[in-house]
Amino acid sequence: MKPLQDVRIISLEQYGAGPFGSVHLADLGAEVIKLEDPNVGGDVGRYVPPYNEAEDSLFFETFNRNKKSVSLDLKTAAGREVFEDLVRNADAVYSNLRGDVPEKIGITYDQLKHLNPAIVCCSLTGFGMTGPRKKEPGYDYVLQGLAGWMELTGEPDGPPTKSGLSLVDFSGGYVAALSLLAGLHAARRDGVGMDCDVSLYDTAMSMLTYPATWHLNAGYTPRRISHSAHPSLVPFQAFEASDGWFVVGCAKEKFWVRLAEVIGHPEWASPDSRFATFALRQENQAELTGLLEAIFRTETVDHWLAKCYPASIPCGPINDVEAALKEPHTIERNLIVETEHPRYGTVQQLASPVRVGSEVPTYVRAPQRNEHFDEVLREVARYDAAKIAELKAAGAFGTEA
Repeated sequence: MKPLQDVRIISLEQYGAGPFGSVHLADLGAEVIKLEDPNVGGDVGRYVPPYNEAEDSLFFETFNRNKKSVSLDLKTAAGREVFEDLVRNADAVYSNLRGDVPEKIGITYDQLKHLNPAIVCCSLTGFGMTGPRKKEPGYDYVLQGLAGWMELTGEPDGPPTKSGLSLVDFSGGYVAALSLLAGLHAARRDGVGMDCDVSLYDTAMSMLTYPATWHLNAGYTPRRISHSAHPSLVPFQAFEASDGWFVVGCAKEKFWVRLAEVIGHPEWASPDSRFATFALRQENQAELTGLLEAIFRTETVDHWLAKCYPASIPCGPINDVEAALKEPHTIERNLIVETEHPRYGTVQQLASPVRVGSEVPTYVRAPQRNEHFDEVLREVARYDAAKIAELKAAGAFGTEA
């Protein structure tokens, strides 16, 4: 048995954040049934360029492996009937929609508990299901700006900068998965389900963490520091070598002692040095950083890493994506997995970092739209052929079923 093999999730998910959250649950064995709207061609992620053709895209493959797909028109009475029959035999309803939509389309706990008192309704929205912004769509780029992330990112004399990855979306997906599992645990213990009101906004704000605590309690004003330097630990930043960039950091005093030795200035870590402690190094940050930059520019990245690694000083190269994927540690940790696809052949992608037990996960490509129509309707909704034909005639599955 996989860890979540006894969990069934009915999902109204689309694009990135929602599917990213549930793909980890699917990898752990949960049965994630995607309900895709036939009126719009299903999940919009199927059509994301540049690597897309017809209803297949490598973007969609990334977020939807190990899942099942059924086309269902929830706007029809027959489609709603199917949805409710699926809820009766499920553990959770999962969605990522605008904050006012779950109640509008009838997928909150209060609207479904008569069908299944233990159902967990996890809604990942842009701004939550309450508050003045609940009707606004939430997008990663907008939220990185709104929550203060972009003001914290970039060079001091440059423009505010977003992360190179959709970290609000992905973090929101993780929070939604965690919330759903917590709700599921409580529902199985108590026999009563609940709503999980998760939002990208809440996620982005909560990830301000200690800079927010410093500001709220000590009036701290965050500032951008050159070369992605840590706001309080010196040195801990990117440095330029003669042939590229690398990161080195001294998060403990012992690392500074070792680094001072490596760069040929052990006296900088002596008790009477102006760089001897965290506080002194921060006070003299500009001077120390300038000295280190001059030293590191004299040799290659490999030279400095070869000195820092044996001394157990936190450090690493600043890889491009290709180099990161080829890192020996990436390979050894089995982080690149393969699935077989009818259009793309063998598709390589990254494994979930969620590890539970010693069993090696298995991976199946993302579903074709409506691929699991018969399986889900017969085994989950428990319909016979006559009932399926009746629902088809009533438009429950759109025109393609």
